[in-house]
Amino acid sequence: MGDTGVGRAFIGSFTSVGGPGIVAASVDPATGALTATAATRAVADPSCLAATDSVLYAVSETADGAVAAFDITGGALRPLGEPVPVGGHSPTHLALARGRLLTAHYGSGSVSVLPLGPDGSPGPVASVVRYEGRGPDPDRQTRPHAHQVRPDPSGRWILAVDLGSDAVRVHALDPVTGGPAAGHRTTALPPGTGPRHLAFHPGGRHAYVLGELEPTLTVCRWDDRSGILEPVAANRVLPDGAAGPAYPSAVVVAPDGSRVWAAIRGHDSIAVLDLDETSEKAELVTTVPCGGHWPRDLALDPSGRRLYAANERSGDVTWFHVDEATGIPHPAGSLPVPAASCVVFT
Repeated sequence: MGDTGVGRAFIGSFTSVGGPGIVAASVDPATGALTATAATRAVADPSCLAATDSVLYAVSETADGAVAAFDITGGALRPLGEPVPVGGHSPTHLALARGRLLTAHYGSGSVSVLPLGPDGSPGPVASVVRYEGRGPDPDRQTRPHAHQVRPDPSGRWILAVDLGSDAVRVHALDPVTGGPAAGHRTTALPPGTGPRHLAFHPGGRHAYVLGELEPTLTVCRWDDRSGILEPVAANRVLPDGAAGPAYPSAVVVAPDGSRVWAAIRGHDSIAVLDLDETSEKAELVTTVPCGGHWPRDLALDPSGRRLYAANERSGDVTWFHVDEATGIPHPAGSLPVPAASCVVFT
């Protein structure tokens, strides 16, 4: 893969425990090294980010829940108005879909749709979808916990990953609201899995769901004509005999569809899994240290050659060069960012 430079990176962090808010960084196109260039604390606990070329969006993972937007066309992070309430508690994820902003709320087990103005700024919530259900874990699954929301590659469907009820909810995309249509199909995962995030294969016919409560990667077939997500296999993301608790957090698929990487908190590692030619069989190759403690997020840069781990509790973002033949990440450097939670690129 060629290396044309990755432009800019943006890092979210938890201000409530000493994080700097949102950090903008330049990226060295030759080495992948990050250099902080600006920061803002204009929004509390911006734990998850999404970006276009000109606007950066951040959830405020607070009890009340909000989303903020920033103009990133210059060197600074210029707020586009005040943070906007999302109609849900403790939002943990956001995504763009057909000119709308979607937010997933862990606290209230719901998903919201916000329209976007001509400058990209979010308007008041247009609709909210609330889920029901629970799982067997008495501490983490007494009610729904929507942890991620995202459109599928075709742009026809919206998927919400519900940790609290061991399910992925599949909605048709409403052509009027730009968000999830009323009613949904539920894909059930084994009880106690605690699904956190999913990522699509670049071919668009498979998705990989990462469990937080059970350290597994569930391979699913995806049919974008019917909106059916079908689990076909589950794979552990830790080697046999791995000690201590482990809470997987983020999953990334290689641009060529040859492998999957997963960040694992507690074990503080990055798992490398090879995919076979069907994209349905995943084999754990190895795990490597994440370069810090509690990797909350894992991101691949646009070149496809480097991985970045946001290590929340050690307060850093570590980058890795990925071996093209094996997919094994090798540490190359780190940038101190207290309470780092998310990394995105433009």
